This record gives sequence, structure tokens and C-alpha cells, in this order.
Amino acid sequence: MTPLAPKGPQETYWPLDSSATPRFAGPVSFFRLPLIADPEAADIALVGLPWDGGTTNRAGARHGPREVRAMSTLIRPYHHVTRTSPYEHCRVADFGDAPVDPVSIENTLAQVENFYGRLESAGVVPVTAGGDHLITLPILRAIAKNGPVGMIQFDAHCDTNDSYFGGHRYTHGTHVRRAIEEGLIDPKRTVQVGIRGTRYRADANAYEIAQGIRIIFIEEVFQLGVAGVIDEVRRVVGSLPTYVTFDVDGIDPAFTPGTGTPEVGGYSVFQAQEMVRGLAGLDLIGGDVVEVSPPFDPSGNTALVGATLMFEILCVMAGAASGRRQKKAVSRAR
Repeated sequence: MTPLAPKGPQETYWPLDSSATPRFAGPVSFFRLPLIADPEAADIALVGLPWDGGTTNRAGARHGPREVRAMSTLIRPYHHVTRTSPYEHCRVADFGDAPVDPVSIENTLAQVENFYGRLESAGVVPVTAGGDHLITLPILRAIAKNGPVGMIQFDAHCDTNDSYFGGHRYTHGTHVRRAIEEGLIDPKRTVQVGIRGTRYRADANAYEIAQGIRIIFIEEVFQLGVAGVIDEVRRVVGSLPTYVTFDVDGIDPAFTPGTGTPEVGGYSVFQAQEMVRGLAGLDLIGGDVVEVSPPFDPSGNTALVGATLMFEILCVMAGAASGRRQKKAVSRAR
């Protein structure tokens, strides 16, 4: 794969040219970028996390990263709205899959935290394709170890349950609660967009309300409109470091049927794209797209949505990573 020489002092990596090598040929990587392993050689790491050991019902998200990678070969380098490419500003590469243990939650949490810890130590920003939503917890353990960060969560579910099935505390429905308890996210700088669906009890949102999380239920999403949601998200998280996590079940299952816990009545793919684009300029320190479960969508459309949202996150992340790199270069020069 051919690197390009950017305007800055370091070269960037460029996707394999699909007009020269067809998309169905050559190695499969995120957006046809190089596969590398050295954190010092990148600003943004694209990572697969093929694990769904925290799933409580419909499993299959462990197959998500492979299908998202395959579908990402359809995505060209330039964003049609901004007319820029993240690869012009940052060194972006595929770092392969994080290590997982398909039969042990504890081992997987530790392995994932160690993997992302190496990226964090090198100052590399991770953008991840999951996996079920529990994968966000060990990522946050690695990148928020120095203090709580804000979080933007696009989702149909708050994921603040305490436990499942007689005391299991680590599932894709408990990770936000664990992250608050461990001091990884600041609940008052956490906003959840698109929450909806039936509940186990009438006061199901009592915990997150008490913690100060800003919940934008789906009814309010449609009342505010995309611009209003963006304004509210930006108000909540402010200018401090923030993590963005996108569960594809936040989108209406008419568009993303391949997910573990579908909830009807969500926003469209285009609305999701617009909301992510509205995060440009925030201090984003990492992001993920989770709960793509290919067995429930043989068409591949859900995986394509996952890849597209991953690219949208990458585009807004590139600005933050580029600015961070420039500040580091100035600091070193002094």
C-alpha cells in the first residue's frame, strides 16, 4: 500500500487505490489501509475487537469486525461534505484485532486493556469496531486511567444495569455503570442519544438520572432535530477530553437489523451521520462502533452502516488527533 507525503513533516498512509486494484482483490483491512503493529508509526489506530462474551441474548457481534473490514473496502478516501480526507492530516492504519478470550470475560477485559494501554502510552487514538458493547469498558480503562472523561453514547439503551442472571456484573448492558463506578467517565459530562424501548420496571432510568447523565430520549431527538441534538451534546461534554461510542441499535432496525438488541423507532442512518459530523472540533480521545452482528443480516447492510459510521468518526477524530500531534511537536521543539 502506498504512503502519501502530506503537507506536514511526517508521511501519512493512504488506502490501496480501488481504481487500480479492485475492491474484491488484495488484502482486507479497514478502508484498505496498511496493517501495522508499531504504535509509534501512527496517530490513529483502527482496531477490531471480535468478542461478544458480554451479550445477554442474541450473540454474533464477535463476527462484526471481520464484516465491517470487508464492507469498509467500499468507502473511498474523501468525505463528500468536507471534501477532505482524514489521511491527509494523520497517520491512520489498521492495527489488526485486539486479543480476546472467547470463554473468559475476565481474561478478555485484561487483554484488551493491556492492548489499548500500549496505544495510549504512545499517544495513539483508537477507533474500534466491536464486538458487543462491553468492549468499551476495557478501552476506557486504558485511555481514561488518569481521570474521568466525557462520553457521547449513541444507543437505544442506557446500559446502566447493575447485573444480570444472579450477579453477573460485566455484560453489554452494565458497562456504563461500571465505568462510572470506576471513575472512568464523568456522568455529568455523559450524554446518551436515542434511548427508547420497553423496560423491566417503571423507574428504570433512576440510576442514570441520579448520576446526572443527560438522556436524550428518541422523542426528544425528533423534537430537537439533528442541529438541536448536536448543540445539546456539545453543551454537555464541553471542551474537555471525550470518548464517543456508537451502538448501531441506536439506529432504527429497518436500517440495521443485524444487531443483538434491536429497538424500533430509531433515527435513520443519515441522521446518525449528521450527528457524528456535528462532533467536529471536540477533544475526542477515542471512539467505537459496536453491536454489528452479521448473522442477523446476511445482506451485509448493517456491516456497511458500521463501516460508514466508523469512517465518519475517523473524520472528526482526525482533526483532534492532528491538533494534538501539532501541539506535541511544538512542545518538543521548545
